[in-house]
Amino acid sequence: MNSISKKESIFKRKKFRSEEQKDRISGYLYIAPFFIIFTLIGLYPALFSIYLAFQKWNGLGPMTFNGLENFKMVLTDPLFWKSVYNTIVMGIMGTAPQLIVGLILAYLLNMAFLRLKSFFRVTIFMPYLTSMVAVALIFSVLFSNHDSSLANYVLTHLFGLDPVTWGASEWGTKIAISIMVFWRWVGYNTIIYLAGIQSIPNDLYEAATIDGANKVQQLFYITIPMMKPFIILTVFTSTVGAMQLFSEPTVFLGRDAFTRDEAMTIVMYLYRDAFRLQSFGTASATAIILLVIITVFAVLNIRLTQGFGKKKRGV
Repeated sequence: MNSISKKESIFKRKKFRSEEQKDRISGYLYIAPFFIIFTLIGLYPALFSIYLAFQKWNGLGPMTFNGLENFKMVLTDPLFWKSVYNTIVMGIMGTAPQLIVGLILAYLLNMAFLRLKSFFRVTIFMPYLTSMVAVALIFSVLFSNHDSSLANYVLTHLFGLDPVTWGASEWGTKIAISIMVFWRWVGYNTIIYLAGIQSIPNDLYEAATIDGANKVQQLFYITIPMMKPFIILTVFTSTVGAMQLFSEPTVFLGRDAFTRDEAMTIVMYLYRDAFRLQSFGTASATAIILLVIITVFAVLNIRLTQGFGKKKRGV
């Protein structure tokens, strides 16, 4: 009898282990598609780009080792530094206002007395869903070089200023592209901030109202400090997006996008080297330099936003 019970226990253990192995294998099979796709379209291109940064290659012929020559060519090119300057300027002009306005809009959309909240929320979010082709058509009309364009009409009739050739002047182009970035992404950040505000307990606002705090004081001493994780998230994503600015200046300037220095961004510089000049080595080197720039700016912005809500309390 003892031998039979031992055999049964061994059989149960083996069966249990086999079932456990089946569950483990099935779990790996469920998550395998993500890792396979990520390896093919994410990890492998990134590693190949790093390898390519040290090669000289036109996309068709054989590769030749180039050492650090690609990085030297990029870092000594005045057009590259012009693209860095353009990217930072248009990034600040288009990103900083949308974060501030997005927070204010989210606070207003969460007001109890506001009617048609769903309508306003959908309306604010619609620019993010709009096709870039439609955006290009709209802003090409709004910021046309003609004196009769809407932007020039506002400048001349409401502010008494001279009309601006938006598509020909350096700062006119930068302002138009920055407004396009602001218009397209402010709704996206607003929805994120709105979700963050709605996660704040109402008890805090009720206690502040009883203590005599007005809406502005509640915004600065309750909403903003409690919104710190959401602010850090939007600052990080907006910084990465601003450093990768490509679609807006390309569609706004059209065919002249890659021949105009005043609107050239880092990603446009990278694209020009790779697909117009067939210099994939310098393009990969530019991508690595861009990664370093994004990392530096992201860390700086996160360090700055980490101070939100850290008010010193007096005794």
